[in-house]
Amino acid sequence: MPDRSIVDQLFSSANRALAVLQGTAQTSRRYPCDTEASVATDAALSPAERAESAALMRVNHVGEVCAQALYEAQAIGTRDPQLREKFLAAAAEELDHLAWTQRRINELGGRTSLLNPLWHVGSFAIGFFAARLGDRVSLGFMAETERQVEAHLQGHLERLPEGDEASRRVVEAMKQDEAKHAENADQLGGVELPWPARAAMRLAARVMTRTAHHI
Repeated sequence: MPDRSIVDQLFSSANRALAVLQGTAQTSRRYPCDTEASVATDAALSPAERAESAALMRVNHVGEVCAQALYEAQAIGTRDPQLREKFLAAAAEELDHLAWTQRRINELGGRTSLLNPLWHVGSFAIGFFAARLGDRVSLGFMAETERQVEAHLQGHLERLPEGDEASRRVVEAMKQDEAKHAENADQLGGVELPWPARAAMRLAARVMTRTAHHI
C-alpha cells in the first residue's frame, strides 16, 4: 500500500477524532460484562456507589480519549510505514476500551468529561511531539504511558465499590491490553525515558484524573 500524504492522514484522523468526541465509536470485541450481569450489579449498588463508579469510569474514558489522540499523532509523526500500522493497531484496541467505558458510564447513569475536546487536542500535540523526537523515543513514550495506565487501572480496581463486578470486569480487560501494548513497544525498540520525563508524565496524569473525576 502506497504511503499516504500527511494531509490525508490528518483528514482521516480528524474524522476518527469526531467519532471519538461524539461518542459514536464502535467496539470490535465483545463487551467484557454481559447485560444481565450489569443489571444485577447496578441493582445492588447504592446511589453513592453508582456515582463513584461512574466518576471512576469517566476518568478511564478520558484516558481512552487521550490514547486515541496520542496514537493517531504518533502514527502521523513516524516516517516508518510499518510502525505507523503498529500505532494504528494499538489505537484500534484502545477504541474498544473507549466504547466499553462509554457503555458502562451509560449503564451507571453517568456522563463523560465535559473537557474531552481539550484532553484530545492536548494529547495529540504531545503524541506528535514525541513522534518527532524519533521512533525509539516515541515507542518509549508509548511503553511508559501504558505502564502508568496499567498502574492507574490497578488503583481503580481497588477503589471501585466492592459490589461493582461489571465495572471491575471492564477495567481488568483494559488492564490486560495496556500491559500488552507496553510489552510490544519495548520489543519494537522503545528506549526508557529519563526520570524527569516519567515524573512529568505522572504529574500530568494526576492533574487529568483528578479533574476528570469531577468535570
